[in-house]
Amino acid sequence: MLSIKGQAHADIIAGPVFRQFGLTLDVGTRTEILGPIFYAEEREETSQWAVPPLMSYTHYRGVPATEFDLLYPIITYDRFGPEYRFQILQLFNFAGGRKQDDTNAHRFALFPIYIQQRSAVPGESYTSVLPFYGRLKNRLFRDEIFFVMMPLYVETKKRDIETFNYVFPIFHLRRGGGLNGWQFWPLVGHEHKVPTVRTNFWGDDVPVPGHDRKFVLWPIFFDQRMSLGSTNEGHTQAVIPLYSFTRSPLRDSTSVPFLLGWSSTHDREKKYHEIGAPWPLIVFRRGETANTDRVWPFYSRATNEFLESSWYLWPVYKYNRVHSDPLDRDRTRILLYLYSDTTERNTETGNARRRREFWPLYTHRREWDGSERLQIFAPLEPLLPNNKSIERNYSPLWSIWRDEKNGQTGARSQSFLWNLYRRETGTNTSKTAVLFGLVRHSSDAEGRHWRLFFWPK
Repeated sequence: MLSIKGQAHADIIAGPVFRQFGLTLDVGTRTEILGPIFYAEEREETSQWAVPPLMSYTHYRGVPATEFDLLYPIITYDRFGPEYRFQILQLFNFAGGRKQDDTNAHRFALFPIYIQQRSAVPGESYTSVLPFYGRLKNRLFRDEIFFVMMPLYVETKKRDIETFNYVFPIFHLRRGGGLNGWQFWPLVGHEHKVPTVRTNFWGDDVPVPGHDRKFVLWPIFFDQRMSLGSTNEGHTQAVIPLYSFTRSPLRDSTSVPFLLGWSSTHDREKKYHEIGAPWPLIVFRRGETANTDRVWPFYSRATNEFLESSWYLWPVYKYNRVHSDPLDRDRTRILLYLYSDTTERNTETGNARRRREFWPLYTHRREWDGSERLQIFAPLEPLLPNNKSIERNYSPLWSIWRDEKNGQTGARSQSFLWNLYRRETGTNTSKTAVLFGLVRHSSDAEGRHWRLFFWPK
């Protein structure tokens, strides 16, 4: 139906009822019907159509990959090569595809009640029916989870550490990798690990320090000895809210009382000294690579070798910068997301891109190649920047003004009220159409041309 050569069908110009035109920022064509109700795009690498805000479909030819949204974010379907995932509100979902071991794994979930995986690999299939019985693998940040009548019994494994929970999280036993521990939370608990050695990816032996941790009436009292067997053994103790301290060869820190009290930190590794009174509201740090001055909520400025952060009358004004060649990125914000200005520079090439947003009035982007796009209005884009689903499912509904400029070709297009007014310009050419195409004007090397109410033709 559409051409990808950027040539619009000039025979039918009736925006916002119907309009087909060449893309300004890419090679391809776009068709819009009934304003924001329907659009379709054909590009060299993608094919896309949408009925905002109901649904959208995008197909990537090169990968191949497919994305489908229905009332985003309620229902989404994504496929990347053999991998796929379907979800409803992140609660009901199923996924699958071919893994690196050339086997297929299919996953289904009605989270958190029912979770299953089926695989041809022995031991990789599992089923979980909460709270009755279940076994999970590589889920919830654990290598394996087994439970019966949760929370009565839960067994977890991560690397070589096993934890046995009885009436989770009140009582547990933990063992493995030189570690033994127990707790009767929140009354008392103790865990001790001796220094061990593990083999890394390259087959080398790597020392793993030990530790000793205990608590009484958590979080009122806890005592920890960390990095046992290393050159930086540390001791941390706290009686909340009276005090807390840390002592180690590389760092000493004291807080009296704990939180919102006086604190002092001397970090010999990072080479700085910090005073807070009360921490963290008022903080002063001085060092060779890091400095901080903070008097919340009036003023703050913190710097190190790569980062800079400052604010005044938080959250009225906030500035952040990251400088790590070849990247130099800075962002200025006023009242959190009311106004935002982000610039990224390549210090080697001198190229830059910039994104400015004034919620909910507009969003403006300038890309690395000099291409620009302005959109009015933008109630969600500043809050969820670079969200493709928001841009294809919702942006067409409220973008009453669009202004696009191609930084390489110089082509430019402007659209008001979904092509009720549309103007396109190129090298020595321009085309303008107003009021469903009843008024048209064009100019080229041969001169200027007017059409009123389809006359003359």
